[in-house]
Amino acid sequence: MKQISPEVLAAMLADSATPPPLLLDVREPWEFALCAIAGSVNQPMNSIPAVVDTLDGERPTVVICHYGMRSYQVGVFLERAGFDAIYNLAGGVAAWAEQVEPTMARY
Repeated sequence: MKQISPEVLAAMLADSATPPPLLLDVREPWEFALCAIAGSVNQPMNSIPAVVDTLDGERPTVVICHYGMRSYQVGVFLERAGFDAIYNLAGGVAAWAEQVEPTMARY
């Protein structure tokens, strides 16, 4: 499982020369409503097996949760399902708020 730091993800998102990765936020809807990285898509962890066939296995995907534990588990699941370019956001949205977007709401 590849890990990606908040700083590296921010640089990827700022690079207009490359298509942005899918930002797959696997937190619960109430968590996502509190704070989320702009452009991310909310798909709770427990729903991933039901929607895995709708995800683009060719597109780089950054999996996000609160601290990086649930997203890691989902990333492993996606890799086992044949996805190649899966990244886990190290430290999750909490690290993003701390290191990239300090005005983001926290919980």
